[in-house]
Amino acid sequence: MRKGDFARENNTQPCDSGRCLSALEYAQPEGPVVCEAACMTLPFEVTAKDPGSRARRGTMLTAHGRVETPVFMDVGTRATVTDCTPADLTSVGAQVVLGNTYHLMLRPGVDVFRQFGGIHRFMGWSGPVLTDSGGYQIFSLPNARTLTEKGARFKGYTDNQMHLLSPERAIEVQTAIGSDIMMVLDECIDSMSDEAATRAAMERTHRWALRSLAARTNPAQALFAIVQGGVIPELRRQSAGFLTQHPFDGFAIGGLAVGDTRSQREDITSFAAELLPADRPRYLMGVGTPPDLIMAMLAGVDMFDCIIPTQLAGQGTAFTSTGRVRITRLENYRADVSLDPTCACTTCKTFSRAYLHHLFKAKEPLGARLLSMHNLFHYHALMADSRRAIEQGVFASFAKERLAAIDRHEHSATPFA
Repeated sequence: MRKGDFARENNTQPCDSGRCLSALEYAQPEGPVVCEAACMTLPFEVTAKDPGSRARRGTMLTAHGRVETPVFMDVGTRATVTDCTPADLTSVGAQVVLGNTYHLMLRPGVDVFRQFGGIHRFMGWSGPVLTDSGGYQIFSLPNARTLTEKGARFKGYTDNQMHLLSPERAIEVQTAIGSDIMMVLDECIDSMSDEAATRAAMERTHRWALRSLAARTNPAQALFAIVQGGVIPELRRQSAGFLTQHPFDGFAIGGLAVGDTRSQREDITSFAAELLPADRPRYLMGVGTPPDLIMAMLAGVDMFDCIIPTQLAGQGTAFTSTGRVRITRLENYRADVSLDPTCACTTCKTFSRAYLHHLFKAKEPLGARLLSMHNLFHYHALMADSRRAIEQGVFASFAKERLAAIDRHEHSATPFA
């Protein structure tokens, strides 16, 4: 399709930016093409910057609403955030829910999402949704998948049938899901892999990113690229340099928390974030604890997700203003105090540590639910406090105070430069 053909067939204006021309030339070597959908952007505005760090405050406008950044996104891998209803998510301050393409492709499947008109109606959530492409899940199946340039072939855990997840298929599935923000399919490997393996995975990620860009058909759905390169700064520089030449709506820092140390993760996050465009959202994938978020915000990251709040809640661990609390410990057996006296969530305002301890010892599902709601509230309160501190120009000192108040075992005390 030559420049202008898409416009004539779809009643749109041809693109004169020149950006998507290079992207699709790379992805489709038979000739230059233009995809107007690829030039649609996710409206994003930086509204404040912290003078003492690289932290920034912003807003982005999705098809299902406005998002205030920095933002933590609640992980709803299978179209549900563990132990929480959509009403619960609203009550704890959630803005964005994250789903997973790999899992949702297998169950309930693309046809169900098409029948319901997308994930929002299907799960009863009216806010924005971001979908991960499934690259990490493929990485987690080293002995049960075959990886080629075409994509990843694996046996589905729901039907024992062989499936191919290619860049094009990942976009097709995410289009049916109807997510507000889609992710390109990437090749995720152990971050401590040698340079040759890391470079090969990075370059394949680049090729897959451009195939994903070429496959996008719905301009209302944003598409983020994923910067790879392990813990090798020069490869991170090359990855960011390549991907930022193309019209992606935002950029993620991927491939961390898969074998690296906390210090390496912080250094690479800080390094990579500074390489990304100031006018696009920056997303740190799959990381982490409250101190992880604070350290990354100091580096200028805007978006986060992690399963930790609900995963650890299910194990009886709560995040509090002074560190983690293991509610199943004997010290909580008769503790007639709230989980966190500084927290305004329903769990902390209503129930004692002794009652929460009892629920877990009795194996009552309510225990995990109450801790999940508390942990998510804690995360969203941290983000709201952080946005406020950035607006006031005091985030650097705010971050120092918060980190000092959290148990030492949770973080490295060395801040980003």
